[in-house]
Amino acid sequence: MPSTTVDIQTKTSICKTEIFTPAGNGPWPAVIVCFDAFGVRPALSEIAARISSWGYVVAVPDFFHDAGSPFDLLPPGSKHDTHTLMGIFGDPDLRAKFMGNFMGPALSYEHIENDVAPLLDYFSKRSDVKGGIGTTGYCMGGFMSLTAAGTYPDRIVAAASYHGGRLATDAPDSPHLLAPKIRARVYVAGAIEDSSFPDEMKARLEAALTAADVDHTIETYPAKHGWVFRDTPVYDAAASERHMQTLVALLDGKLKA
Repeated sequence: MPSTTVDIQTKTSICKTEIFTPAGNGPWPAVIVCFDAFGVRPALSEIAARISSWGYVVAVPDFFHDAGSPFDLLPPGSKHDTHTLMGIFGDPDLRAKFMGNFMGPALSYEHIENDVAPLLDYFSKRSDVKGGIGTTGYCMGGFMSLTAAGTYPDRIVAAASYHGGRLATDAPDSPHLLAPKIRARVYVAGAIEDSSFPDEMKARLEAALTAADVDHTIETYPAKHGWVFRDTPVYDAAASERHMQTLVALLDGKLKA
């Protein structure tokens, strides 16, 4: 599926965004893909391209646009692949820099609001885009997907989170606190081996969504945290394919109904 890169102007800087458009004339619904901690890369673009092949205009924003690239933290000459980047998490100093410069700011409510609003405006100006917007996110992107749904309930009508973390915590910006504002249909998939989404957090999120009467499904896959992407050591082909099938069901059910 062909793609182009557009510059989305946010309040802070330019957000480079990869756009996938289906063949034909449209119009089509639109989907925002929120990346995991490893950022924009071929494995993420492959997911976006497949979503687009279902009949969606898909945006893959670089939510790290204010900080640069996580690969900048690695020694000069290092390979730019996920396995190399994972070395950051084994080094306390590099991990702290990553959390402070990249992941922390990207997950702030202000940053999500700053980046998603211009994307919604971009879609509203495209003649080949119609209807509500869907979001899907992975790891930290799951947090962003649900936060976006609670922040822009009039635009986002379907929101998914796969191996998302920090979805229901004591933090004041925890996504579960936005449940009363969410109007989207929500799908959340955690993993059996996933310390970022333990059973008590799953129960807390379930309770919040149920109390707010949000149409939702929460499941636990027999996989490890991060199972979706082929470029990670925890990739699980069967679970990744299941993710694709649940995602197309969610999107088609809301955006093409």
